[in-house]
Parts: sequence; structure tokens; C-alpha cells
Amino acid sequence: MTDHRIIIEMGMGNDLHGQDYTKAAARAIEDAIRHSSLPLFGALDLSHDLMRVQVTIGVQQPDQVDTHALIKGLPRGRVSVSATHGGLDITNPDTGEITVIASAAVEAFLPSQSTKWQQPST
Repeated sequence: MTDHRIIIEMGMGNDLHGQDYTKAAARAIEDAIRHSSLPLFGALDLSHDLMRVQVTIGVQQPDQVDTHALIKGLPRGRVSVSATHGGLDITNPDTGEITVIASAAVEAFLPSQSTKWQQPST
């Protein structure tokens, strides 16, 4: 059975002074999900365990992201996190310090629920 994407949220996060790619990524994920709610689980009496959550993080140094640590920060579903090249590193011209900016896409998928979604008869 094919999963259907039910939501996609985007977020941005940064680490101003520590050049910590995982911290910036965690903040981007938090930004993406901070204003999200999925009331359809209660409305359709679905378990959150049915949901597959796929997170893609964009940073300049994806190998510096601890994806396993980021999984712990997502509250529901079966989660996978991958890091890819993206985001920005901004160098302060006065100090040489690098600010890390990460972007995140958080996608949630469910198996088809088409049999539960019916248009009312008229």
C-alpha cells in the first residue's frame, strides 16, 4: 500500500556562535513543527504509530549532523532523518566566527485512508 503525504512543514534554525550543525538542525525542526497540529488522528481514530515522519535537513556540512540525536526530538511516528548539502554558513568579517543556518523539511505520511474519507451524501 502506498503512503500519502498528509503534511509538510518547513523551518529554519541557526547556531550563532558554536558552529554546531546538529543544534542548528534541531532548531530548524522545532521551527517547522512548532505550529503544527494533526487533529485528523483523533477525528479518524488513528494511531500515531501509523505515521511515517521523514525529515530532511540542509546544512553546509551534512556529515556534521547527528541524525540519531535529532530523531529523539520528534514526538510522534516512525521517524527518519537525513542531512543533505544546503543551508548557509555565514562568516563574520570582523571575527571570522561562522554562523550556521540550517533548513528543515518535515513530512508526515500515512497509509491510504480513502475508505475512511467519504463525502456526505446529499
